[in-house]
Amino acid sequence: MAISVSMMVPSEMTSPDDLTLAAGFAPATYDDWRKLVDGVLKGAPFEKLVSKTYDGLPIEPIYRRGRNMAPIAGRPAAAPWRVMQRVDHPDPKAANAQAIHDLENGANGLEIEFAGGSGARGFGIPDATPDTLKRLFDGIFLDAGISIAIHPVVGRGNAGETLAALIEERRIDPAQIDLRFNYQALSTMAVRGHAPAAWSEMAKPFAGVVGGLMKRGFRGPFVLADGRAVHDAGGSEAQELAFALSLAVAYLRMLEDGGIDLEAARSAIAFRLAADADQFLTIAKFRALRLLWARLERACGLEPKPAFVAAETAWRMLTQRDPYVNMLRATMATFAAGLAGADAITVLPHTLARGLPEAFARRVARNTQLVLLEESNLAKVSDPAAGSGGIESLTQALCQAAWALFQEIENAGGAFAALEQNLIQRKVAATRAAREANIARRKDVLTGASAFPNLNEAQVAVLDVKPVELAPYGEATFKFDALPPMRLGAPFERLRDRSDEILKAKGARPKVFLANLGTAADFTTRATFAKSLFETGGIEASGSEGFGDPAALAAAFKASGAALACICSSDKVYAEQAEVAARALQAAGAKLIYLAGRGGQQQSALRAAGVGDFIFAGSDALAVLQQAYRLTETA
Repeated sequence: MAISVSMMVPSEMTSPDDLTLAAGFAPATYDDWRKLVDGVLKGAPFEKLVSKTYDGLPIEPIYRRGRNMAPIAGRPAAAPWRVMQRVDHPDPKAANAQAIHDLENGANGLEIEFAGGSGARGFGIPDATPDTLKRLFDGIFLDAGISIAIHPVVGRGNAGETLAALIEERRIDPAQIDLRFNYQALSTMAVRGHAPAAWSEMAKPFAGVVGGLMKRGFRGPFVLADGRAVHDAGGSEAQELAFALSLAVAYLRMLEDGGIDLEAARSAIAFRLAADADQFLTIAKFRALRLLWARLERACGLEPKPAFVAAETAWRMLTQRDPYVNMLRATMATFAAGLAGADAITVLPHTLARGLPEAFARRVARNTQLVLLEESNLAKVSDPAAGSGGIESLTQALCQAAWALFQEIENAGGAFAALEQNLIQRKVAATRAAREANIARRKDVLTGASAFPNLNEAQVAVLDVKPVELAPYGEATFKFDALPPMRLGAPFERLRDRSDEILKAKGARPKVFLANLGTAADFTTRATFAKSLFETGGIEASGSEGFGDPAALAAAFKASGAALACICSSDKVYAEQAEVAARALQAAGAKLIYLAGRGGQQQSALRAAGVGDFIFAGSDALAVLQQAYRLTETA
């Protein structure tokens, strides 16, 4: 029966404050939940459900609500972030056309990448001469409300001053331009692994450049504390935060020593962090940065005010294989950075790891942000994570871990001294090694690269533009370990490349024969696992029906043309048939026989029967694949 609103009298209406979604259920507490969980665990420790980040921070399975937690001050309330688009075509005329098209189709900011910069990814504007910048900005109205972020490169000309001169030549009021100069000498030198001089020698002229731009009326920010170098190199969230914080302090000291007022100096500094597909860690990291910077401001006797914090979707999470999945990764990263209050976001196009992106990839990069802003309205709520027990806990834990590392860097003499001593690099290298080990064992999954591959995927289009080759930077007076960028999927991609080369040369990929035993119910789960594992390295898995007859199994293996075989079935079937099957495959000429599973108590007998290796969740898939190539290439 329909109920008319007019039938309801005020006394019968319920206040929104009285509505309780769980009113029909008995109250539930954390202790109640723990009792249920302990029953399921059946004596196993509760810690089994607690995971850890690469900083060793615990991730609990459930959190209590964070009480009395105020939102963290960041981007102005309900204000959208700036939708930035990379400008990195080596031809200034082509870069100009791309930039104009981006601005006409949703972007409201341009991220100018110069060749040789730490974020150029092999491309970028080739130089910073007046003629190049004139061609680059031809027809672009710099005072029309767009945001410009320019990234001068140490040793490649002063792009900031050249652009400032162009603005003055056009008779534009510098104060009317949203221009971030983003000088980032320290992070650039960290990526290179060398410096042309000691920081103490470079700081004074560096401060002079910033001071000169301030006097000419530019608002800035002028220097960038860029944590991406650590993230690109495989570092952890706390390491990235500590590095960015140490850079900001180094720049703050530099500017103050250069005669710039402390209040103006802190406003001259902006931050940039990488945003990746780990939604909660990304949100917590960006929130933690603002808390850490506020703590430093108070230590300097300043009343905290929100710094400008930019985000760029992570380079290391991009894959060359199945690159369309990169769209999903970028969406999650943008979502997280946007909710966490980033002031500007740059989405790396999904094909960037394969080459210079063409129009479609650039369009998707723009529209990823526009959908989240205009259709999902993500910017309408300020710090929606405030009060979330899990994110609040993670934010505080990151603050503590990053502050401890920041203090260690400061005790070493600051950012440059810590780089000279390889203090930062050693810590990042250790995290990178742990990350690479987890990628190899497929504990950290990259869809399309280390799991669920598609050997028949179509090639994506990129522009026919070669990476920029630059002359050496000149004499390196100070040398230290570099922070080289990495991509997590690269080890598996290299094997896929070998597979493609073999296919081109021989007409067929390396193969493994899946020796399935029993019924489909027995072998399907492990056969699916084995197929995914081998094909992540480009080794084609030829399936089969279930076998019970060893002679038929051997004949099918010979007919497959494979050099390798992998026995797949249930533990029960293994106990009855695996040893006989292994002997049959060995007699049929298999160069190496795998078994999907650990083997259990049968392992010794299975090895004696001819099984050479066991594959299972957590085994070193990369090592298995590399060994397989060594065998198949000598077959």
